Amino acid sequence: MKEYYIGLDFGGTNLKAGLVFQKTGEVSHLSSLPTASHQGPQGVMESMAILIENIIDQVGRDKLGGIGIGVPGIVDLDNGITKFLPNLPGNWPDIPLGPTIQTMTGLPVHLLNDVRAITYGEWQFGAGQGSESMACFAIGTGIGGGLVINNQLVLGIGGTAGELGHITVDYNGPICGCGNRGCVETLASGPAIAAMGIKAVTQGLTTSIGQLAEYDLNKITPELISQAALDGDARALEIYREAGFYLGIAVANVLVSVGTKKVVFAGGVAQAGNLLLDPIKKTINERVKMMPVEQVEIVPAKLGSHAGIIGVAMWASHRIS
Repeated sequence: MKEYYIGLDFGGTNLKAGLVFQKTGEVSHLSSLPTASHQGPQGVMESMAILIENIIDQVGRDKLGGIGIGVPGIVDLDNGITKFLPNLPGNWPDIPLGPTIQTMTGLPVHLLNDVRAITYGEWQFGAGQGSESMACFAIGTGIGGGLVINNQLVLGIGGTAGELGHITVDYNGPICGCGNRGCVETLASGPAIAAMGIKAVTQGLTTSIGQLAEYDLNKITPELISQAALDGDARALEIYREAGFYLGIAVANVLVSVGTKKVVFAGGVAQAGNLLLDPIKKTINERVKMMPVEQVEIVPAKLGSHAGIIGVAMWASHRIS
């Protein structure tokens, strides 16, 4: 079995590729290109092929076992076809991404949802390593998720299992992009946190958020609000407590359903650390009564921006071997 696999993270803004050593998860030969999704699927796939061929040229085709691509949406895992990529022009229905890249590069290709890839990477070599079960929440522009149960990545029907960002936490809540109401994504994602900060400033509440943003609402981000919270701003602290509360309800639902031993938080918003994790822990301790919640670890991710590349490369290695 080959020891090196290429992982490619297909993002809405950038394509990132790297070489992954299967035994350790070590990443090398990283490179990226703009996704340029306005060029359509063919243009994006040609950019992917350029990144992959650059790695092949540097390390040699004979050392490579195959390619994994993390895809931001729903894919046909068996046939390598994209079904619905909601944040890309045209949504990419029935695009033969896997077969096309395989033809372009001469290497076997396997697809996986991008946050399932992060989940798999963190379980293999990150915060979930050594645990037979874990849940992963990736918090950024949206909230993605993934589950590992009994040492297996849970895929469900067509690879759609693990959409933890779409757990309902307020049945009368805001309409989500998925069409449901009150998904945790609508109440605790990056845009939701930023919106709470903007609301505080526009309502004239006592807070330093406006001053830190130079009273430019476009500069109010989760990172800026976390800075205000760390400086002791009461409203900023309350915003993170509210987001953590809703995330805690979602985690509580996961724990009483499948009882994972670890819950891992990834993504840019999770870098707020204990500002977010403390209210999550408080909420699950208050609400989870039917399983030993004291045995559950709530932890930040470890692999950072490499998690998806590592995870999808490892996924490809296990599918090909």
